[in-house]
Amino acid sequence: MPKVTFLPVDGQFNGHQPEPLSIEVAEGTSILQAAQKAGAKVGFACGGNCACSTCHVYVKQGYDSLSDVEENEEDILDKAFDVRPVSRLGCQSKIGGADLVVELTRESRTAWYDEHPDERAKLPPGTPR
Repeated sequence: MPKVTFLPVDGQFNGHQPEPLSIEVAEGTSILQAAQKAGAKVGFACGGNCACSTCHVYVKQGYDSLSDVEENEEDILDKAFDVRPVSRLGCQSKIGGADLVVELTRESRTAWYDEHPDERAKLPPGTPR
């Protein structure tokens, strides 16, 4: 089974995520599903239905093993912030046979805290979401 490792926003380990989070998942699992199982703070405001960009991530390793980008994903990524050549929507990216390294985006982490206000309240004062 492929292993997915989630890095925090900008690769900075802090109060949000003190270390990489890794999980082994079956092929065909989405990055969003893997993130939820691993406890990574990836947003999913639309419930993983490709209707928002809150699950936007950067795939640092294993990009070519993911399912192909479909037109609807491209349309939603057009609405995301700081889109890069390695950007994907976690809800649309199905994992192939290779291990992945995924970096969370600031947009996704902020969305996750907006969706989980009880967790946001636990952050030390002054911590950016």
